Amino acid sequence: MKFNYGKIFLLGFGFFGVSVIWGVYNAFVPLFLANKFNLEPALIGFFMTLDNIAALFIQPPVGAWSDKLRTPIGRRMPFILIGAPIGALAFGFIPLAAVLPLFVACTSTLLLSMAFWRTPVVALMPDITPSNKRSQANGIINFMGGVGAIMSFLVGAKLYDMNPAFPFWMGSGLVILAAVLVFIFVKEPKEYETSEKKPNMWLSLKDVFTDPDKSALRLFLAIFAWFVGYNAIEAFFTLYAVNHLGMPESDGARLLGHLSLLFVIFALVSGFIGAKIGRRRTIMVGITLLGLLILGIFIVPSSTLTIQLTKLPVLGAVPVISLFLMGAGIAWALININSLPMVVDMVEDARIGTYTGLYYLFSTLAAIAGPNINGWIVQLTGKNYNNIMVVAPIFMAIAFILMAGVRRGEAKK
Repeated sequence: MKFNYGKIFLLGFGFFGVSVIWGVYNAFVPLFLANKFNLEPALIGFFMTLDNIAALFIQPPVGAWSDKLRTPIGRRMPFILIGAPIGALAFGFIPLAAVLPLFVACTSTLLLSMAFWRTPVVALMPDITPSNKRSQANGIINFMGGVGAIMSFLVGAKLYDMNPAFPFWMGSGLVILAAVLVFIFVKEPKEYETSEKKPNMWLSLKDVFTDPDKSALRLFLAIFAWFVGYNAIEAFFTLYAVNHLGMPESDGARLLGHLSLLFVIFALVSGFIGAKIGRRRTIMVGITLLGLLILGIFIVPSSTLTIQLTKLPVLGAVPVISLFLMGAGIAWALININSLPMVVDMVEDARIGTYTGLYYLFSTLAAIAGPNINGWIVQLTGKNYNNIMVVAPIFMAIAFILMAGVRRGEAKK
């Protein structure tokens, strides 16, 4: 299996499309729920986890299914060609929904269709990449995903000011384009490695819990912990910017764009750092940095966080909080780029899709828990949105302790 940078960049367009959709969704759907439908913070927190509840039941079994599927166009591609167009269509109708039941119908269709194709498109990376290049390849794919996130936040913020529907229509068009590019330019292997164990999510999960080494279990629990911390903040950040920092609605999305920009810049570097000093060590550095930065945002007064330091092209105004968020983007790259390669290198290639599904099982459980935890914290503390910064440092400390005991997952010889 040869490593081809061009092919990985083209595959990255699939992740690009996914990131545009979720960036726009996470930035602007909470604003619709609060301002258009007058929902309370706890209900908004629950609503923002519905995508993850759908993913919880769909992504892991679809990963195992795609390992077993054989078609003339490959084992992953059929999921992409079905899920992407349906998701794009539903996404475009979200801002047009005038009543809550119709809004829920549109978002539910989006969530189900996106969950259907996410695991197969991500599993394509290790399918076409040798083990010792998977951190670098994941860096490239996340670089493309980060570009999508930046587009959703920075371009989306400008489009939202023009018309709240425009960011959603941009996302719909880009996800269709991304799926077409992946289908045309990325060819799956003609032959697949076989395994004595048939791809099965539940048997693989049982293996994880009964393995005497416990490395896979520790890694999956660490993934759960750091995603609880990260998702708890992301789901409420635009409301935090409005209610705690006193910023206009579109500025919250723009600030998330600052985080995404540094994530993108550091995505490629993080893959090479992971290959050089080891994936586990790189992740632990990222966990420490991210926990400290978010704790800093919690401690520093809002009057200081909103002091404007400079104004830059594309980024716009750069307040003090942007420095914390940019550092968080670097830390998140160190963690996120090296975690999936660790997961897939704990198992033979025939079960890559299954273990990718397990990766999403634990990260999805975290994405359900995080926003719900923060929704209740905000509501029980009199709508003090600064408290959304409390959860992450605690869960980063838990993730650090778990990662210290991981002994497998580095690149295979």
